[in-house]
Amino acid sequence: MNDMNTKLHPFRIRRSVCAAATLALLWLPAPTAQAQIDPQEVANLMGSRIEAATILGGDFGISGATLSGTRNNGTSLNISKFGGAGDIGDPMPLGNLGIAWQPRLQGSMGYLTAANRFSTSTPVLGGAKSTYDSFAIQFGGGARFWFDDHFSVAPTFMGMYGHTFNNFFIRNSSVTQAQVDQARQDGLVDWYSDTFTYRPAMDLQYVYTWRRVIFTINSDPTYFHTVSIHTSSSSLDVGGDSDTWLNKLDVDVPLGTSLFGHELRTGGYFSRTELMGKLKQGVGNNDHIYELHGRLVMDYLNQLWKVQWIGIGYSYLWGRTFDGYSVGVDVAFRF
Repeated sequence: MNDMNTKLHPFRIRRSVCAAATLALLWLPAPTAQAQIDPQEVANLMGSRIEAATILGGDFGISGATLSGTRNNGTSLNISKFGGAGDIGDPMPLGNLGIAWQPRLQGSMGYLTAANRFSTSTPVLGGAKSTYDSFAIQFGGGARFWFDDHFSVAPTFMGMYGHTFNNFFIRNSSVTQAQVDQARQDGLVDWYSDTFTYRPAMDLQYVYTWRRVIFTINSDPTYFHTVSIHTSSSSLDVGGDSDTWLNKLDVDVPLGTSLFGHELRTGGYFSRTELMGKLKQGVGNNDHIYELHGRLVMDYLNQLWKVQWIGIGYSYLWGRTFDGYSVGVDVAFRF
């Protein structure tokens, strides 16, 4: 068990810049400041969006990229993330059980901004603007247990803090200040919320090497339970439960040629992430995200402290009602 190839499990951090042409439609805002809308119904919907904003903006498992987009209805969404996860050191024997293990660390921080500029043809709200901002940071870890040189499981636990707030601007609309004041009193606009999310997960991984090509299959079911720390309005129903289930195939291919003294590697992955619970509700009932990722990197293993590779990566993302892409720096660390 001690000869396992730990090169396969780097601590990876990626910061990308991208544009998602129609991803923004996931963030359809509630029609605030309209008296015919049930405040409690809207407050519950806003609670789902708060949880969705925290998970989308802060969790490393959803995407390692920055997403942005604009839709014809004036809705836009931008998500910036910096985070990663990985196993530390070489696998160590676990007593006489025939199992080896490694400590595992995971962390991420991110910022989400969403805005809706109501078309001038929209009744009452035409010309108004509603914005959402969410900051989230998470940290945790666990251990990876190897049952042989190929199959392993990694139970982990993380905690995530999130701060989300909304601002509503009348601008050139026919909305009156009295309507805005009433909506604010009902907790529908100009609110803020602080939350904490518990995140247990179980990553199952299978690694196979053919010659020097490395195939890695991951299946990672994850549960999120969000509780409210503090909100500006008692009517906001913030707490809730969400689930994601990531299934991914990664291929790493050494090219046998060098650039600036470093071997070039290529590869990428294909993944599908299922969205369930309040997360699904908060993103317009979209229930999955596909991602197709490619990369070209230079191998720095044993040449630069803690760095395995540096290069560029590209992803195309799509779902039932959206698509988008990301491109940026792809960096992997090995600890």
